[in-house]
Amino acid sequence: MPEITTKPRTQVKPQTERPKLYKVILINDDFTPREFVVTVLKGEFKLSEDQAHRVMITAHRRGVCVVAVFTKDVAETKATRATDAGKAKGYPLLFTTEPEE
Repeated sequence: MPEITTKPRTQVKPQTERPKLYKVILINDDFTPREFVVTVLKGEFKLSEDQAHRVMITAHRRGVCVVAVFTKDVAETKATRATDAGKAKGYPLLFTTEPEE
């Protein structure tokens, strides 16, 4: 009778890397009304009235402000939708994305 040898089973768990995150940045302009910027921030980014106002004021004073951080696809989609909301009303409202370091 042949000798039976058994090998222990090892499970290899795949190492999944966390997706890179991207910042959505509000760029200040001198033409878009502050109230409209707050409305867009509340609608697209689900910020409270107070949070949206603080982001808008920071962008107004410093020229730019990070609104939120998301995965690349979500960040680009939200930035595009928010910019398009401004264009639809005839404002030069601009949101961009860049990798978080």
